Amino acid sequence: MKRILVTGSNGLLGQKITEKVLAEGRVKLITTSVGANRYPVKAGYEYAEMDILNPEQVKAVIEKYRPDSVIHTAALTNVDACEANKDLCNRLNVDSVATLLSVCEEKNIQLIHLSTDFVFDGKNGPYREEDAVNPVSYYGESKVMAEVLIRNSKANYAILRTILVYGISHDMSRSNIVLWAKAALEKASPINVVNDQWRMPTLAEDLAEACLLAVERDARGIYHISGEDYMSIADLVRKVADYWKLDHSFINEISSASLNQPAKRPEKTGFVLDKAIKDLGYNPHSFEEGLLVLEQQMAG
Repeated sequence: MKRILVTGSNGLLGQKITEKVLAEGRVKLITTSVGANRYPVKAGYEYAEMDILNPEQVKAVIEKYRPDSVIHTAALTNVDACEANKDLCNRLNVDSVATLLSVCEEKNIQLIHLSTDFVFDGKNGPYREEDAVNPVSYYGESKVMAEVLIRNSKANYAILRTILVYGISHDMSRSNIVLWAKAALEKASPINVVNDQWRMPTLAEDLAEACLLAVERDARGIYHISGEDYMSIADLVRKVADYWKLDHSFINEISSASLNQPAKRPEKTGFVLDKAIKDLGYNPHSFEEGLLVLEQQMAG
């Protein structure tokens, strides 16, 4: 059985990988994050504190546990925060990758790196893996820099790009668009939603499954991982309203420009998923099926 080490395991994706491994076995799991383990179940895997900004600690932890694969989920993903603090963005999204690469190359460990649709400019999505990157934000730029480092390395790697991940984490410390829209509409709070950005939202469970498939199939290269349903952000929020029978009249459609966000967003992303379906056996939920998964989890 392969041993995998996950960075950023307190985050949504990290928690979903833990959940999956505990339910299904498949691999031996070591989870790592800054500070204490926030996942409620503590048995069935090992946990180590690891700050990806501390190269000595990263090296020591990986040498201690000797994983076959590292799944690197830790990153600064707040697009406006990356624009405002480029130094921190660089350290978390680029320098951490360089640290992991040096250890993975030396120890012959597969690196599975999470990237984003924001590497594209959004002019002509949905995109294939080989399409030219052209980020419009510093977050996207940092992710391109990390991809270049990885592709120029001698490491065995798989880069999994993904889009607008949604799901429920145990401590609910961070929201996502589905939970935000549902909570606001349940309170009958008016919300502004952009109608000129198109995405293919990704259920966190599907992304966790793709990570494990990439380990099991010893995947190499770049893979596009998302849901299959292509929609505008306004459509997405309307679908959330429909699913939970909430009032549409609180949804106020606006243009991206009117938000005056520090970082620019790509207009139309979305992915062609053929490669992941063929090579990895990836089989995502539909958006409605994803909402059912969330509903069942909320019901406990």
